[in-house]
Amino acid sequence: MELKEKTIRSLKTYDSGDEFSHLPALPKASVLIPLLLRDGQLHMLLTVRSINLKQHAGEVCFPGGKSESGDTDETHTALREAQEEIGLPSHTVEVICKLFPILNKAGLLITPVIAFIESSFEALPNADEVSKVFTLPLEFFTKEADHSCYPVSSIFSPTHSFMYTDPRTGNIHQIWGLTAALAITVAVLALGKKPEFEVGFDLKDPVSGFKDVLNRRLSKL
Repeated sequence: MELKEKTIRSLKTYDSGDEFSHLPALPKASVLIPLLLRDGQLHMLLTVRSINLKQHAGEVCFPGGKSESGDTDETHTALREAQEEIGLPSHTVEVICKLFPILNKAGLLITPVIAFIESSFEALPNADEVSKVFTLPLEFFTKEADHSCYPVSSIFSPTHSFMYTDPRTGNIHQIWGLTAALAITVAVLALGKKPEFEVGFDLKDPVSGFKDVLNRRLSKL
């Protein structure tokens, strides 16, 4: 079985579908987690937010943003935002699944949408929102060499951080917090590989663990 087909089959088993559509009327957002094949390996695409933004300026994140009234669902939100931020045409994206939503500290319900994009895609960053776009091997998020961990309370306790040096540009990127946690989760689910460090959640059944976290947070609203 080819790597892409194997990855899709594995990730589809974690598709949340419409399971969380009944959740209360919370402000919602989606992020697109783009995967691609490069040099026979799975890679992930990330962006660097513009330094002119009011929130999380200069931080590494996935394409995404808040739901708008014209969006039909969480996937629509993720694809629309990706097209607006990095010029990713929606019709070239192969959506694989929606993961469990995450309720962040600000009360925003975020749905991760995993998809394959074409390896030939060349980003056209919207300078008002994105300063850089880069890709890196998904396996990077299972290695201890560039990983550190902070005993800081977070949704995915503890807080993970990676320092990545882009070999093509020499740029050094810090990938941390929710973005790092999602990257680790996707790497574990897609590669079926245990990281070289402690992740702080159940690797054998991550979905159930995250559902429990979500339900506990919702019960406090």
